[in-house]
Amino acid sequence: MKSPRAIGFDLFDTLVTVNPAALEEAHDNLILSLHEEGFPVERQRFREAYVAAAVRYLRETEKDGRETHNRFWIAAALEELGCAVPSEDPRIARTVEAYFEAFYPNASLLPGTLELLGELSGKYRLGLLSNFTHPPAAWQILERLDLPRFFHTVLISGDLGYRKPHPMVFRELLDRLGEPADRVLFVGDDPEADVQGARDAGIEPVLTNCVADQGLPSVQTLLSPNRAARVPPDVPRISHWEDLLALLKGEETG
Repeated sequence: MKSPRAIGFDLFDTLVTVNPAALEEAHDNLILSLHEEGFPVERQRFREAYVAAAVRYLRETEKDGRETHNRFWIAAALEELGCAVPSEDPRIARTVEAYFEAFYPNASLLPGTLELLGELSGKYRLGLLSNFTHPPAAWQILERLDLPRFFHTVLISGDLGYRKPHPMVFRELLDRLGEPADRVLFVGDDPEADVQGARDAGIEPVLTNCVADQGLPSVQTLLSPNRAARVPPDVPRISHWEDLLALLKGEETG
């Protein structure tokens, strides 16, 4: 590979972690909001229907790469429980916002992330490409953690309509960065979405194991990566940001 001129980053479990406690709080918020909106669902029955609906939609997403959204899962779960309501209903939109409220105070940066991005942004064009169903929530987290100022472009799958590893999202990243694939690195924690997706687009991937290797807390959802997926042995792996800086130094001098 030629010396990189741009670096793309994944967001969750790459730059940012979310405390596992957020998930239960989010579901509590969702149930409370549904009750306030006139849907007196029983918590466990709704949660089971919600998870089943999410799994169905995510299976379709795996087939064609099209992004899904929580509003579809909520509407499908309500229908399963005998309350048919369109996914576009404003009441559903309000319950989605209530769900994600739990994640904002529970999101935190990996140690040294601001310092890393500050150093890199003076040398490289930086891009962010995140799989996230609800873009307003992703932007809330980004703004709260003071991240947008470092990036030349920020791409959220919910805005793009497709999610990693679909090639469309990586092509969009390259277009926004204004660099050819062989001048870009992509750093992410997901063996399929980040590593294979980047490699299929001609971008050199870097697998980050920073969260696991440093023992940092991380929420696990239906959208969490398949950690058992095979990663080619020639893909660089990092456990700390110092590893990435050393890798970049080697790329520049190699």
